Amino acid sequence: MAVAIRLRREGGRNKPYYTIVVADQRSPRDGKFIEIIGNYDPKKPGENFNIQLERAEYWVKNGARPSQTVGSFITKARKKLAA
Repeated sequence: MAVAIRLRREGGRNKPYYTIVVADQRSPRDGKFIEIIGNYDPKKPGENFNIQLERAEYWVKNGARPSQTVGSFITKARKKLAA
């Protein structure tokens, strides 16, 4: 089973809100998922995402492939943790 870490869209029209989920790569964007590991609010200024870094690293270590956006969130979270 190919696993992806990606965004799942929620919220209403013109008010997007995303959750960061671990899901089977074949499932639809807003379909079934394995685990919720964070959230992202693009309308919020400043730091607008929250991710459980230890769970993300666990899934990446076990073969999950993050999307480009989620990959940048993981990188930013690692830099923040190191500082």
